[in-house]
Amino acid sequence: MPAIAGAESFTHDGSTDVGVLLSHGFTGSPFSMRPWADHLVAEGYSVRLPLLPGHGTDWREMNRTGWPQWYGELESALADLRARCDTVFVFGLSMGGALALRLAQEHPDVAGLALVNPSVMTLRKEVKFVPLLSRVVRSVAPISDDIAKPGVSEHAYGRTPLRALASLAKLWGTVRRDLPKVTQPVLVLHSAVDHVVEPENSAIVLAEVSSTDVTEVVLDNSHHVATLDHDAPVIFARSVEFIRRVRAERAGDRV
Repeated sequence: MPAIAGAESFTHDGSTDVGVLLSHGFTGSPFSMRPWADHLVAEGYSVRLPLLPGHGTDWREMNRTGWPQWYGELESALADLRARCDTVFVFGLSMGGALALRLAQEHPDVAGLALVNPSVMTLRKEVKFVPLLSRVVRSVAPISDDIAKPGVSEHAYGRTPLRALASLAKLWGTVRRDLPKVTQPVLVLHSAVDHVVEPENSAIVLAEVSSTDVTEVVLDNSHHVATLDHDAPVIFARSVEFIRRVRAERAGDRV
């Protein structure tokens, strides 16, 4: 099924020094990350922003996919960037943050992570029943468009596919178990008010990774999809500062 307009994968070959892989969130698409990708392109970096399997088309398609397929798409894009660029960073939004953490856990040569409202768990008790419920109910109400800025949409699915949500919960368990394996520099940017991902998620990431270089930025004027919200310029600027600093420190270590 073809992707909806604006949800297509995005690729740009720029610098061979720095590549950035970006991942969108659950039921979303590259639409939510494209402004960030464009900012990185303007900085001269090579960029990969894949459309994850089952996303950007129809929620029924997503129910036929699971987290290993979403992760596999990102892992392929990472391999592409690693073959082209000396240094590769991974940036993610929400579930994309969890997938970025998994890449860092399995690929220690990832240079650093920038995570926006990353999800690694939920406090919603009903989610534990999703694997059973998904056998009889295909979807429930959407969790999209949590954006403070008026008139802005991420164009995510109008329904939440439950089989896919059950797979997301498995991803959370895998990523959270291995958080101590993350040793790379980490930049966590999280919204003060988020109606989708509880603040405990960012707190867990900050507390449980083994990284000694960890930076926290609170986004005071945005909700969950902060990459399209009032604080988007803050995210873009801080992520570029992060890349420059980490690269400079890595170069210093090699001297």
